[in-house]
This record gives sequence, structure tokens and C-alpha cells, in this order.
Amino acid sequence: MMMYKGSPATATDVELAVSIATEALRAVTHRDWSTPAAGLDWSCYDTAVHVAEDLVSYAAQLAVRATDAYVPLEVRADEGTTPAGVLDMITASGRFLSAIVSLAKPEDRAWHPAGMADPGGFAAMGVIETLLHTHDVLGGLGVHDWQPGPELPALVLDRLFPHLPHGDADDSWRTLLWATGRGELPGRSRQTIWRWYFDPVPAERVLLCEITPNVAADLHAGGTGGFVWAEDGPGEGTRYAAGRTAEAREKGVYRPGWGPYAIIRASDRRAIGGMGFHTAPDKEGRAELGYDLLPSARGNGYATEAAKALSGWAFGQPGCTLLAAEADDDNAPSHGVLRRAGFTEAGSGEGTVRYTLSPPA
Repeated sequence: MMMYKGSPATATDVELAVSIATEALRAVTHRDWSTPAAGLDWSCYDTAVHVAEDLVSYAAQLAVRATDAYVPLEVRADEGTTPAGVLDMITASGRFLSAIVSLAKPEDRAWHPAGMADPGGFAAMGVIETLLHTHDVLGGLGVHDWQPGPELPALVLDRLFPHLPHGDADDSWRTLLWATGRGELPGRSRQTIWRWYFDPVPAERVLLCEITPNVAADLHAGGTGGFVWAEDGPGEGTRYAAGRTAEAREKGVYRPGWGPYAIIRASDRRAIGGMGFHTAPDKEGRAELGYDLLPSARGNGYATEAAKALSGWAFGQPGCTLLAAEADDDNAPSHGVLRRAGFTEAGSGEGTVRYTLSPPA
């Protein structure tokens, strides 16, 4: 199965982001850092400490190749630490992360709530946390025109936001603020919910980005789920599948990866449908695949590409030994998608034809 390859974020990028941020923040260390940071419930002081905590946490995750939780450590400022001292914490923490990213192997992976990430993913997270929270602190202190330049924002947009249109590279900072719910862009709805993606499932012309429970709840309630949809989306089938995912989390039976995914067209980074699994594999290893492609995107082979890619992902997970799918008797395009994706007929009844797919030999 192909792996997603966004722009590579490096240890040098982490150090550059920290340098740019601390330079801007040192100019305002004389102000009152107990005031709230822009758009946050934290104070400017606590937000800056949080940046140091994030950088150390990412370094720790990658250092031990954490598999299912954060490394149990705490970063805090000693009582009486000044804002200048907190900036020293950020500088030191950034160097911790930079060093670990430099030492890690490209194939190393570690856990984060948004998914397993490689060294470049953790480097990109370090960059974005540093830049965004510097923006938040400066905004809380009355500085509203700070910009870190276009290069680092463009880098993290490509690495962490493959599901969103990026626009003009020179305007990447403004786009990043929009992508993270901190600003607006002409012609686009303000992002009320957002997340980043380390490792979407790639196909030739589309990417599949998981619709996790928070995203699913927004979609089911009529929102965008943080995606930019083709003009006739989202489809009702995708909203319905999102509702089932939100219910699964409420019932405590949600399994990451085994729900719906948004199909993102790589050429314009717009969501053109949904595809995913009704549930995780049962005790026999069987899971069922379903999909909902927008009318404007049909007839281009996107669904076939997505089905092949997602099937490959499924068979790469432990415990999946068979995929099933159904198509209505009179839905010839759906039959064609499944057949081209390698599924074979396995029976019929009640107006549908059943299909199955086994792992490759």
C-alpha cells in the first residue's frame, strides 16, 4: 500500500520556528502575561508554558516510540518564573524535539491522539504549535499583525492539512489561521471544527481522511466536518455514516480507523464523498465496506481508486480476513466499482448483490 508523502518537516524547521517565535515574544515580555491569550481560555503565560510542554511531549513520544498514550511526564514553570524564563523553556524544549527528530529513523512511528506519526509529523506538529500559540499570545498582548513568513506555514499546511485547499503560497499564514479556526478567507466558511492528518490513505488521485468522532458529530449535525466539499456535498450517506460513528463513541465501541473516511480529490483538495466500514472486523475477521460518492464526481474512477486503497489499508491491519460490500440490483455503476476494485459476487437477495474480497495471496 502507498504511504502519504507530504512536504518533509525537519529538525531545522523546528529550530527555525522556535527562533522566530521567541524573537517576537521577547519584544513583549514587559507586558502583562496574565491576560488571556487570543481565542483561548488560558493566559498568555500559561499558553507559552503549554508550547514548551508540547515540544517536550512530542520529543518524548518519538523517543520511546509510544504506542497508545502520552509518556507520563509534566512540564511546568517554577514559581516566580518570568516570561523571559518561559521563553528559555521554549528554546530548550524545541532543541529537545529537534535532537530527537534528527536521531529518529524515517520509519519510526509514535502515538498521538490524531494518529500514529513519523518524525516529520512530530516536527510539523512542533512547528505549528509554536507558530499558532505565538500568534495567540501576541494577540492577547495587543499585537495583531505578526506573521512568521510564508515558508513554515506552507510546509505544515502541506504536511498536516492535505484535505484542505491551500491557495496562494504567499498567503499561507492566513490560510493556516483559517484552517485552524483562527481567521477567515474569502469564499470559505469559517472553520468551527478542525483537525490535522498525518497519514491519510493515498490512492493515485484521491486521499482518504478518517472521519473521527468529533468530526463525525459535526457532519451529522449539518456541518462540514472541517472539509471543503464540492458544491453538491456532503452526501446524505456520508452524514448518516458519520452519525453512526458518533453513536459508536457514545456507546464505547468506536474503533479508530474502522469508520467512515472523506474522499479528498487531490487536484483541488475538495471532499467528493465518503467511504468506510460499517464496523470493525467481527470475530471471523469480516468487515463491510460502503461508500457515497457525490454526483458531480461520478464517472471518473475515483470510487474504484478509493476502494482499492482502503481495502489495502484494511488488510494491512491485524484481524481483517474478508471484506464484504453490497450493491442494489439496478445500480450498475456501483457493481462496476466493486468489480474493478477486485470484489467478486457472493450471492444476492432482497434487491441487492453481495460481494466479497479476500486479502491478496
